[in-house]
Amino acid sequence: MLDLHLIVDRSRGVRAGVESALRDAIRTLPPGARLPSSRALAIDLGVARNTVADAYGQLVQEGYLTGDRGAGTRTATTPPAPAERPATTTEAAIVHDLRPGRPDVSNFPVAAWNAATRRVLNTRPREALQYDDARGPAYAREVLAGYLHRARGVRAEPDQIVLCSGVRQAVALLAGAMARRGAKSFAYELPGQAAVPVQLSRAGLDLRPIQVDRYGAVVDQLGDAGGVVLTPAHQFPTGVPLAPRRRTEVLEWARTTGAVVLEDDYDGEFRYDRQPIGALQGLAPDVVAYAGSASKTLAPGLRLGWLVLPPHLVGAVAEEKTWTDRHSDTLTQMTLAALIESGAYDRHVRASRLRYRRRRDELMRALGNHRAGGIAAGLQVVLDLAGSDEDAVLRTLAERGVVTFAMSHFGAGLPPALVIGYGAPPQHAWGRALSALVDGLQAVL
Repeated sequence: MLDLHLIVDRSRGVRAGVESALRDAIRTLPPGARLPSSRALAIDLGVARNTVADAYGQLVQEGYLTGDRGAGTRTATTPPAPAERPATTTEAAIVHDLRPGRPDVSNFPVAAWNAATRRVLNTRPREALQYDDARGPAYAREVLAGYLHRARGVRAEPDQIVLCSGVRQAVALLAGAMARRGAKSFAYELPGQAAVPVQLSRAGLDLRPIQVDRYGAVVDQLGDAGGVVLTPAHQFPTGVPLAPRRRTEVLEWARTTGAVVLEDDYDGEFRYDRQPIGALQGLAPDVVAYAGSASKTLAPGLRLGWLVLPPHLVGAVAEEKTWTDRHSDTLTQMTLAALIESGAYDRHVRASRLRYRRRRDELMRALGNHRAGGIAAGLQVVLDLAGSDEDAVLRTLAERGVVTFAMSHFGAGLPPALVIGYGAPPQHAWGRALSALVDGLQAVL
């Protein structure tokens, strides 16, 4: 027998309130679930037993409940379907999700993840389930330090790593720490991640947008900013890498001014037509804080991210993390470490890289003569819309169920373009999504 917690609205009468509360509760219960007796529920609600009995009887008539003598009152095997509600968000209208920065979560390595979780719970249960260091469990930081060194050229000791809930929190933690240490302003790329200036502003820092051209961020615009957030390996959303000369210039600027560079390596594992560009942090671990996550390689819903910090910033950022949420999900962090140790993570990344490269190639063939950039890496391409109306293109695509972003989403005054993500659709739906995109583009361009 289930124990129901009902909130009865008595404004339209007690019986009507009981009936309404029961209907809402029944929609969340499995078929055949046994409800409390009318006497027990009446006592719980502080109403007359006949009121509950009458409400049960009404819901039996409506098909929500069954009431066989001796078997008690149970939810119907096939309860009435809830009334359809009009869509209230844009998510409901999305048939083909081609927004940038989203991976194919249907490809998540469920079996390997479950095996890694069991391994952690069988071998390290206390570490995984108890309160821990704000930086994250030592085991996870040790494994991650080794992985980042071999996969991305990051120079890190485990004590320099703070595990967090994705890159968005990484930006917030570093911004908060820098503001407390006296920084007044922070620079960021424009166009760039829309959340970055919000996070910097929430920390009380003045915003210093810097332009992006075909060589990446224009770093000679940094001036006296206390730091800068960059995506040097694959600028988001344009896809251009930071040119070698500018990589040198930004490191010289940071050392000269005492500023810090926050390197967002959001899709560092996905490189297709060239050798991976190593992390900027590997050149200057004393002035570069490296941020990464498993959002593109595994799934954004895991909320798994990390910061590799210059030694002088570790304490300040760890303190920010302590007072933000004490520490992130320890079991999830340790499961990632176990997945890496087993080799399953590398196998999954390699398979994903091949799958996404095939999609990129199919997309480029389908676009034909349309000019696209940023294609050598990542999960998005930038389609030039010179001479076209971004809004008109988006409306035409939306009519076909395709949702993507215009370049104007990432900043005002930018040349018209589409930033098309090819990661999100599950494999079985990718062909239909691509066809709908091409159909829409042909209709408007």
